[in-house]
Amino acid sequence: MKMGVISVLLLAAGLGVLLYPHVQQRLYRQYARHLILDFEQRVQNYRLQSYNLQNYGTENVDDSLNWLHLLMVEYNKNLYETGQKNLVDPFSYKQVDFSLRQFGFAEEMIGYISIPKMAVELPIFLGASNENLKRGAAHLTQTSLPVGGINTNAVIAAHRGMSTAAMFRDIHLLEVGDEIMLTNFYEMLKYEVVEKHIILPTQINTVLIQSGRDLVTLLTCHPLRHNHQRYVVYAQRK
Repeated sequence: MKMGVISVLLLAAGLGVLLYPHVQQRLYRQYARHLILDFEQRVQNYRLQSYNLQNYGTENVDDSLNWLHLLMVEYNKNLYETGQKNLVDPFSYKQVDFSLRQFGFAEEMIGYISIPKMAVELPIFLGASNENLKRGAAHLTQTSLPVGGINTNAVIAAHRGMSTAAMFRDIHLLEVGDEIMLTNFYEMLKYEVVEKHIILPTQINTVLIQSGRDLVTLLTCHPLRHNHQRYVVYAQRK
């Protein structure tokens, strides 16, 4: 009888160990979905708010969302024209220099990314800080804000998998032609994979804006469970 109880307990413990990662993954998916739904609700609320746009020289803008979009497009234009001069090392990615807090997005969440081939949907936060990378994907500061447009390259980074979430673990599954959807506060943008590369962490030039192109670049660690290199996927606007 005693041996039977011990066997049952050992079996239960073993099953618990096996199931733990799956439970954690499920909990993270629920967490990410909650953040995304909250983001979409904030966007709807933002559409209903009224701001004094004349203070910003935007008398002809019909609503606040268009105004915010124009500010971000202008930021991207200036980034391109100045040659991303402040992107001097990997630490430049972490400090936010376009904040959404003043617009009611306190967590600096700028949208979310959906990658059907990898079965992931992740919130995107401004600034590739350690905190943001634990919560989801992160936009690398001093790269184009993810609103699309010619002469832009929005670089989105995520962990190569965590015990609690898959993140970009399966990025190697992506092939040329696979679809990536990026939803910001203004619209949903569709991209398709065009190139894949493995680089060193210091090769900043590989994530710079490419003239005449509208790109989203995915970035994560390589190889799996190590941090020696970076796996890069370029996707171009469809």
